Amino acid sequence: MQGIALIITFVIAIALMIFAISKLKIHPFLSIMGVSLLLALAAGIPLVKIPGIIGAGFSGTFTSIGIVIILGALIGTILEKTGAALKLSDMVIKVVGKKHPELAMLIMGWIVSIPVFCDSGFVILNPIRKALVQRTRISSVAMTVALSAGLYISHVFIPPTPGPIAAANTLGIGNNLLLVIGMGALASIFPLIAGYFFARYIGTKVKASDDSSTNEVSQSYEELVASYGTLPNGFSAIAPIVVPILLMALSSVASMAKMTGIGADILKFLGAPIIALAVGLLFGVVLFASQKRAEDFSTLTNETLKVVGPILFVTAAGGVLGKVIAASSLVTYITEHAAVLKTVGIFFPFLLAAILKSAQGSSTVAITTTAGILAPLMAPLGLATVPLSALTVMAIGAGSMTVSHANDSYFWVVTNFGGLKAEDGYKTQTLMTLVIGIAAIIGIFIISFFL
Repeated sequence: MQGIALIITFVIAIALMIFAISKLKIHPFLSIMGVSLLLALAAGIPLVKIPGIIGAGFSGTFTSIGIVIILGALIGTILEKTGAALKLSDMVIKVVGKKHPELAMLIMGWIVSIPVFCDSGFVILNPIRKALVQRTRISSVAMTVALSAGLYISHVFIPPTPGPIAAANTLGIGNNLLLVIGMGALASIFPLIAGYFFARYIGTKVKASDDSSTNEVSQSYEELVASYGTLPNGFSAIAPIVVPILLMALSSVASMAKMTGIGADILKFLGAPIIALAVGLLFGVVLFASQKRAEDFSTLTNETLKVVGPILFVTAAGGVLGKVIAASSLVTYITEHAAVLKTVGIFFPFLLAAILKSAQGSSTVAITTTAGILAPLMAPLGLATVPLSALTVMAIGAGSMTVSHANDSYFWVVTNFGGLKAEDGYKTQTLMTLVIGIAAIIGIFIISFFL
């Protein structure tokens, strides 16, 4: 009975946290920390041990993942401010072609949102969306939904976006980011397909108000390009993203091949996530300096840290909650009754993240909080291997975009910039995130059979 009472207490604590965040509008950091303390007391953890557990959970996050999140966010900001994200978009259009505008927007968004937050990505790419709508006479709603889907999918699946990085680290695979990136690309296939067909379908059902004239749209797009001066070349735009991935790939090859010697050590050093992203940032700094804006880099860094700060603190709070759960007898009880939870398997993290996402709005909060809760439960759930841990990150990501509605800032970015009424936002953005979330977890479930 003691174990059942603890599970009930745990469920009440999580419900209380959701209520505090969504209804009382208490900041997620304070809500998670408060619930962590209450859960520690309810679990009977000795009072003298609680401060140490809280400190270990909090500091552990900053020790392992803080720098990685900051570096990834800096790369994204540089790509946004230099016009490199816009250049990447143009490259996608050239590959896909203007005859498939919805597909172009989908892939464009998916690529751009790997380093750039999805709401910023939508603002950046919206003039291109408008221009393509006018040039192709394709439904504005279809283009809006396709862009939103592409941005959202990579935002929750693929590092260096902070959410997946934080989740990977919390689940113990922070040094396997290449695997997480690869798994994220694989997990993106089903939701990308679902998002594409849903965008085409909903475009025939809902109309938007942003049907501007050709001249107005072209002028808006040209003004955006002109605001960056000359757009970077293709290599400069893509290097901050591709170089870190290549370095991590080479490091993984060196480890798998069991290479030794100074060459192998150098590869492993350069392929460590912190160093690989630092090298990517150097390419970004060179790009930024080439536009003769080096004196603005300090301001850019300060702006980025203001955005990243809350993410780091919420992530750390999630680490505290995980430590409290690990220190309680809950893990022991669940381990003894693991057969029940194993039947749920990969759907458990999806459902937990979806509840948190729908309740409080932030995908990043849903990802980091869910990962913190799951960290001590991975073995009982049968998900403790490296490949399955990476797949768990994907399941959390799928849940964290299910669903986007009025309490999500991205919902308002998409509806406002897409020329949609609020009620149409539910028919488009909210329903789309439900469709791609379900498609994602179905794909993840299929992948699980091969791991």
